[in-house]
Amino acid sequence: MSVASYIPSPSHGVWDIGPIPLRAYAFGIIIGAIVAIMIGERRFQARGGRQGLIGDVAIWAIPFGIVGARIYHVATDPELYFSDGKHPLNAFKIWEGGLGIWGAIAGGALGAYIGCRRYGVSFSSVADALAPGLLVAQAIGRIGNYFNQELFGKPTTKPWGLEIAVDKRPDGYTQFATFHPTFLYELLWNLAAAALIIAIDRKLKLTGGRAFALYAMLYTSGRVWIEALRIDEANHIGPFRLNVWTSIIVFAVAATYFVATRKRSRSEEPVADAAESADEPTDTEDAR
Repeated sequence: MSVASYIPSPSHGVWDIGPIPLRAYAFGIIIGAIVAIMIGERRFQARGGRQGLIGDVAIWAIPFGIVGARIYHVATDPELYFSDGKHPLNAFKIWEGGLGIWGAIAGGALGAYIGCRRYGVSFSSVADALAPGLLVAQAIGRIGNYFNQELFGKPTTKPWGLEIAVDKRPDGYTQFATFHPTFLYELLWNLAAAALIIAIDRKLKLTGGRAFALYAMLYTSGRVWIEALRIDEANHIGPFRLNVWTSIIVFAVAATYFVATRKRSRSEEPVADAAESADEPTDTEDAR
């Protein structure tokens, strides 16, 4: 019995349950969000934060993240919606696909900031608690790309090459059957980065947004080389894809912040939210 020397792709990524379509990509995002909240809750409580606070903040962060992801996608690929023959109102049809990770991060951060202000908790402490969980969520979300047969890389004959249906292959690549599974590369990179953040945090006790900065540095480092493998259509600035430039800029900002705040006191840890602190005095020694 022979074993396939490639990774087969699912025949479809949408299942109809009555009148409701269940999309693998959406399902992955939902599961990823739940896992990120669970990891963030555990880390936040370990640092002295209130139980349930991360879930409360997520109620603000998730919708802002989805809107931000869509705005980034539309803004960076306007020709899909505003060129001749296109329908601008399709920009609102988020269920048809099209989300940008950078917009999701920016929008989610804005929503989380609003939530933190509402509940009277440090934004940086929430960001630090969520950092590894976000990477795990992004890893889970990439499984949706696998089901959609999208965002794959250059052709390859490696045993882990990803089989892509003919109708999913870009122009000029229809003669190739298997491609680099960039979804899998990013999935594994994100999980490894999440584990590294947790390990470094245990040793150095990263506070003041430094764990989140490390998240940004690790994610963008992987995204640069993974993006270089992809062959799907994308806007370029000079020799690089737009997402490569975005990764370089985000990495530089995060690295600068990480180094500049290396002497920040370890006592800058989460305070109880406003409602809780009104009932109970905060024990700063315990919070440490």
